[in-house]
Amino acid sequence: MPDFLSTPFDRARKNRKPISGYEPQSLTVDVVLPASGWAAILRGLRGKCPRCGEARLFKQFLKPIGRCPNCSQDLTHQQADDFPAYLSILVTGHLLAPLIIALTRDAGLSIAALMAIIIPLAVLLLIALLQPAKGAVIALQWWFGMHGFRVERARSNNP
Repeated sequence: MPDFLSTPFDRARKNRKPISGYEPQSLTVDVVLPASGWAAILRGLRGKCPRCGEARLFKQFLKPIGRCPNCSQDLTHQQADDFPAYLSILVTGHLLAPLIIALTRDAGLSIAALMAIIIPLAVLLLIALLQPAKGAVIALQWWFGMHGFRVERARSNNP
């Protein structure tokens, strides 16, 4: 069955042969695992790897890296799907609702003026919140070991 979702560029990348004699160096980086799920989510919100918190999580706006260059965490398991968009819409709606109510009640603006204020603001908020939301969802999946991630926890000093 043909793969309709891949482009000719993807096919060329799959057919690329590795350089002979090249072995990736084994990483001996001491990784500081997050102490809690909230710490992992905060790393994801900042666009950092949820495991080490050092490397960037995204190579493009919403395209996560395949493997962390710092801790070699495989991030191809993530399946964020539509949840980041849902979270962005939810937060944007909750942030804009009081503003919309205040503008309609107190300012006495026309419908055209309200739309000229609200629509660009909503679009900007959605775009600004989308990448942090996706980072947080990827970090949450990593923390709970979902979709092929391995569960890793920081070891506490308590016996």
